[in-house]
Amino acid sequence: MSSSISNIGQQQKNDKQVAYWLIAGVIMVIIQIALGGITRLTGSGLSITEWDVITGALPPLSHEKWVEEFAKYQQTPQFKLLNADFNLSDFKSIFFWEWFHRFWARLLGVVFAIGFAYFAVKGKFRKEMIKPFVVLFVLGALQGAIGWVMVASGLVGDAVYVKPTRLAVHFVMALILLAYVFWFALKLLIPPVQQNDSAPARKWICIIAGVLLVQLAYGALMAGHKGATAASTWPDINGYLLNPPGLYVADHGMLNFIDNKIMVHFMHRGIAYLLIVLTIVLTFKLKAITNKSQKLQKAAMWPLLFIFIQVLLGILTVLNAKSIIPNSWGIFENLAQIHQLIGMVFMLVLIYVFYLVKPGKIAK
Repeated sequence: MSSSISNIGQQQKNDKQVAYWLIAGVIMVIIQIALGGITRLTGSGLSITEWDVITGALPPLSHEKWVEEFAKYQQTPQFKLLNADFNLSDFKSIFFWEWFHRFWARLLGVVFAIGFAYFAVKGKFRKEMIKPFVVLFVLGALQGAIGWVMVASGLVGDAVYVKPTRLAVHFVMALILLAYVFWFALKLLIPPVQQNDSAPARKWICIIAGVLLVQLAYGALMAGHKGATAASTWPDINGYLLNPPGLYVADHGMLNFIDNKIMVHFMHRGIAYLLIVLTIVLTFKLKAITNKSQKLQKAAMWPLLFIFIQVLLGILTVLNAKSIIPNSWGIFENLAQIHQLIGMVFMLVLIYVFYLVKPGKIAK
């Protein structure tokens, strides 16, 4: 009996150690996504024209190498059509953010690989953990491949930026990876006894999560299309609330919903309002649960708090789009970056609350 209790205690200790490592991974993924946002806002994403997994880990270390990299960039449509006035110093400033974004992705892979090897050798994994880890590594590798496919879309023809749809796929896949790692960590950190029974609340969170996924994709489309500048007014869109000019172009058909800046803008705003309503309803449903868990009691208001902050930041970002200065970082860029960060926090809060609400009937 004492041996069994000891084994359970040791496994719980092992689970917590693995969970803390995964939480470190969550933080690193958040930083990686934030670096992606900075890379996009600074127009740096196309500064590195090749995908060298090993040799590309270091930036150019000599003047000759810098000149060589700059020459490669000068062959891109972005340089020829948008940044033809760039000198070597300008190039270095955009090169840094793309290089650092890729470097952090490599570092993330190393942290996960070394951590996995360490815990495996020490025997700290339970057998049922191996399959989720395989999925995790596949998601990470897939994300890197999608990143390069995205970059490649901006290196051909007359493209001066990556394709918005590919940017959206890259962003959404990063969020899926983030959510997966966070969920894995929660399963190891929080015992089932701290969960609450509520099938209705859980289903409602699923609905919100589905809407949020679409909303985050539209946020990426907004970024890819530079959509904030298309309608830097609020609450109207260029003077109209419901049917702004250019909302639907007949020749585009369904492509309006991904390629038409005004339609993308309209959808992104409308879904934000819908999320507020859905989250208000969720808050009431969570409050209706007889709390067995202090964690849920404390977290019940978090989704509503963060969705209001997120919408406010979105409004301020749009209103400050007029202040954008090419190749300059200002208030718009700061707001856009924080807007993206809070969007991720809202997603993680939703996942956290979802984990605390397990299937079952509301306690009477």
